[in-house]
Amino acid sequence: MPADHGDFGWKWKAGPHLAGLARGLLDIALPPRTFDGVPAQTRGLSAERWARITFLDDPVCDGCGLAMPFDSGGPQHCPACQARPRAFSRARAACVYDEQSRDLILQLKHADRSDLAGLMALWLSRAATPLLDQADALAPVPMHPGRLLSRRYNQAAEIARPLARLSGLTYLADALVRRRDTDSQGGKSASGRRRNVAAAFVVPESRRHRVIGRRIVLVDDVLTTGATAEGCARALKAAGAAEVTLAVVARVTEMQARPI
Repeated sequence: MPADHGDFGWKWKAGPHLAGLARGLLDIALPPRTFDGVPAQTRGLSAERWARITFLDDPVCDGCGLAMPFDSGGPQHCPACQARPRAFSRARAACVYDEQSRDLILQLKHADRSDLAGLMALWLSRAATPLLDQADALAPVPMHPGRLLSRRYNQAAEIARPLARLSGLTYLADALVRRRDTDSQGGKSASGRRRNVAAAFVVPESRRHRVIGRRIVLVDDVLTTGATAEGCARALKAAGAAEVTLAVVARVTEMQARPI
């Protein structure tokens, strides 16, 4: 029987055959179901639900992750990104934010479905590969402590943590903080969203050493106008980050005709 020795003394570790038997017995007692509630052989989304998610593959805008109509053979930027460069240099989204993905994201955000975070991290590990391959660390968009107390967890952090493990990058759990509890961004115009989060984010002086010189991927659940991500990116760059990019689970596409 293998044993591990550490601070807590001798520990017994089940071998692979016994572990497999235990999983089999658990599946008999509690048959596995997909994240959307369908009985299945493995965890994930049902085939029907998976087919309805609009995943974003190349070609996409290198600046904001918006789907592009054709592949130019290299990095390309949508008109909005050409007109107004952002504080974050590049962005990728795993899927389109629509009626199919919205329910999953809202379940993670408001219905204590933190188990969905690992699935979304897997999606991002694929979609954000161009960013992750050139990064040093990941940081979640922070939540104000007052809101965190009522929500109980930050959905961006729940996604960023397993994504850091999958990508082998340093996880900066609290390098970036939200020092002002802003109003909800819902229903606000692009300029209203920017005003709402102005100076809301900061890297505390005691944590700047974790940011200086690093290429950081900022992680969030949804990209709408980009105002929140820009506020975070400015704070990270002001603290000395070499580059800030953005990885989000879903991207709103109805805004493509407007400045983001």
